[in-house]
Amino acid sequence: MSLPRYAEYKDSGVASHGLVPSHWQVKRLRFVAELNPSKSEVASVDRQTQVSFLPMDAIGDDGAIRLDETRTLAQVENGYTYFRDGDVVIAKITPCFENGKGAVIRGLLDGVGFGTTELIVVRPKPQVATSDYLGWLFTSPTFRKDAEGAMYGAGGQKRVPDSFVRDYLDAVPPLDEQSTIATFLDRETGKIDALIAEQEKLLTLLAEKRQATISHAVTRGLNPNAPMKDSGVAWLGEVPAHWLIVRIKHVISSIEQGWSPQCENYPAETSEEWGVLKVGCVNGGVFRPSENKRLPDELEPMSQYALRQGDLLISRANTRDLVGGAAVVTEDHPKLLLCDKLYRLRIDGACCLSEFLAALLGADGARSQIELQASGASSSMLNIGQSVILDMPVALPPIEEQFRIVDFITTERRRLEELQRESKYAIDLLKERRSALVAAAVTGKIDVRNFAKMPV
Repeated sequence: MSLPRYAEYKDSGVASHGLVPSHWQVKRLRFVAELNPSKSEVASVDRQTQVSFLPMDAIGDDGAIRLDETRTLAQVENGYTYFRDGDVVIAKITPCFENGKGAVIRGLLDGVGFGTTELIVVRPKPQVATSDYLGWLFTSPTFRKDAEGAMYGAGGQKRVPDSFVRDYLDAVPPLDEQSTIATFLDRETGKIDALIAEQEKLLTLLAEKRQATISHAVTRGLNPNAPMKDSGVAWLGEVPAHWLIVRIKHVISSIEQGWSPQCENYPAETSEEWGVLKVGCVNGGVFRPSENKRLPDELEPMSQYALRQGDLLISRANTRDLVGGAAVVTEDHPKLLLCDKLYRLRIDGACCLSEFLAALLGADGARSQIELQASGASSSMLNIGQSVILDMPVALPPIEEQFRIVDFITTERRRLEELQRESKYAIDLLKERRSALVAAAVTGKIDVRNFAKMPV
């Protein structure tokens, strides 16, 4: 979209804004809005009155809010942040601020709400500012970058100070122009958001296609005309008649778990340094050797846990959707060691390929069995015993057919991953476009005053 610039500009005196339209007024936000209005406004309201309540997770990074929680005024009047319909809220603590949490508040119960103390509340002065325009201003990368530079505190407790927002210098358009800018951004970002949603839907479909392709290949084979038989295993169903039904323990030479000493909080950086794998090295069915922690120099490496090409690694402890994840080591790593949250299977290559078994363990049916048999007190760390793996039945094709299936899966995976990369790249470009459009509109780099005349 090509949009005109304003006819005349002036120096705003603000480095991040540069030149701004000559008729815009450069003001500190305290002259445009009131910050953190007083709770005395609800002093006369009955203490048992129900009001909307917004914890931080009820405020989205897309400007949406969830209004399903209420509390009595008596429960929230002390220790929580007050706001009402028409106010704009900004999350001030990291990482909520960096993630873009904030919203124009609408739809509160009787117009009144309270929420987390990690909010800055901005109430526009009706004669000089609108809620919608300020909402877009606080969303803009210009404001966000300036605010991040002003954050104070350490680590996960950094905050945007209220004084930064109060004293923020901004070029403020006239009221009618603010409304036009907000309406323009609502429409144009809505179009971009719709395109992003389409690409995200495509990513989901590609992931489903990849999973379905692998599952079908390792349980039905590549020949649609092959005679079938009942496997005798409920989750396997029918399999090609010439495939053998065996348990995993009959196609391996060994199974073991490794060693997890206290390591550094960073990975081994060279092939000369020793590292111990992290459990996430097998996530997604692909082995990632970079997912390791460096072994301290004072510890003697247990070299028997070094990785060899063809080792099949399976996570024995992880979240429900990741436990049992499997991947094959693609080359020797003589100084990279197995950790105790991973099983290593050495496969009998005469009857089974590591890559075929890894793909089978990632198939829908096998995943359902692993998740069903995983145990643990916490959903963030479930475990599977060796017997879950060893006793799992698999349908095994002849070795030559396994090679063909693995080649097919590799080709299809690469094709689908390339489509996923293209889709992710498109999403990144759309998000950049969205941010640039917001920044240009709220700093006056584009003139949208004729927006109403533009075709929808």
